[in-house]
Amino acid sequence: MEDPGIFTGKRIILGVTGSIAAYKAAMIASRLTQEGALVDVIMTEAATRFVTPLTFQALTGRPVYTTMWETETGGGLGTHIAHVGLAHEADLLVIAPATAQTLAKLAHGLADDLLSVTALAARCPILVAPAMDVGMYSAPATQANVETLRARGVRFAGPARGRMASGLEGLGRFLEPEEIIGHMRLALAQNGPLKGRRIVVTAGPTREPLDPVRFLTNRSSGKQGVALAQAALEAGADVTLIAGPISEPVPVGVERVDVLDARSMEQAVLTLATGEQQADALIMSAAVSDFRPAEVTQHKIKKDEGAPSSIKLVRNPDILLSVAEQAQRPRVTVGFAAESQDVIANAQEKLARKKLDLIVANDITAAEAGFEVDTNRVFLISGAGIEELPLMSKIGVARRIIAWIAARLEAEA
Repeated sequence: MEDPGIFTGKRIILGVTGSIAAYKAAMIASRLTQEGALVDVIMTEAATRFVTPLTFQALTGRPVYTTMWETETGGGLGTHIAHVGLAHEADLLVIAPATAQTLAKLAHGLADDLLSVTALAARCPILVAPAMDVGMYSAPATQANVETLRARGVRFAGPARGRMASGLEGLGRFLEPEEIIGHMRLALAQNGPLKGRRIVVTAGPTREPLDPVRFLTNRSSGKQGVALAQAALEAGADVTLIAGPISEPVPVGVERVDVLDARSMEQAVLTLATGEQQADALIMSAAVSDFRPAEVTQHKIKKDEGAPSSIKLVRNPDILLSVAEQAQRPRVTVGFAAESQDVIANAQEKLARKKLDLIVANDITAAEAGFEVDTNRVFLISGAGIEELPLMSKIGVARRIIAWIAARLEAEA
């Protein structure tokens, strides 16, 4: 069974205000519900002109609130005016979209509808995702309200630059739902078990150039590395992702450092995880090329010149061995072993030789595991023994690894 995600069982209030972007809030409500959150939607009267309350009720399976004269029963608090019960039980209040009118109410403490009065009563983190025309967002009054709210600790997701419903372009566009959900993860993770810890993760393949258009690489997609970055972020860590060429979207809040080949990845790892920049944990999940062409031709190799009779290869640096040689190493170092035979024996040899605290080993010939898929089946191997994980999603595997790291760091504290 997989560990629960950051939204599982969380009570989230989703405030929806009168913007054309209100329809995207339905996507947020749906996604949060699918991830196990209990989503209570509060709509302003203007919001109901764009999307009906029935839409959100169907997506969340929960009542939708539109007036402050409603009551709520349950949650161990008895019967309350809705804003009191909702505000006391919430883990996070998200207003998406948030209009200029809503920002003004929040900044000045006005409480003339259910959403604004709930925000005033809330003691949980508040996240707002503005959506308005460029002139409204850039107006001095709106900017003053934004600064007031930031100073009070209100978090902002966006806005972005782009085309508005009016046809104008500029700053004020509502962020896409997936990005807003990323900001929600950050808000919920702020007091996680890795709070104050710095985690460096590597992901994806490296590319070793042969000529200006060709290179040697491997099948790594970076999915597992990105999942590890997300899991570390959900645990409250400050996360740096050193990424080879990958197309996977990187979670909101993760610092991304792009590299191309093994040598540039080695330099980035040594700079960001050792010495004065000593990381609390380094997770080397990238599939680093073992070899590179000895020579890189300046111009494209033309087919009418005939195929090269041979390509001489030289060995790339072993990044984990380079890390092991440093005087100031990460407090916890995790390696990966993608094997096609003798999985356990080969992984245990790497664990010892590279001075690792943990190695994550998997059989790349196993069905539904390894490269380019969303699931994995791995062994967690350390000095304490071997734990075999069943087939699970890569984010599930990532959460197990991050939990192991958190426990190790806590034990050493």
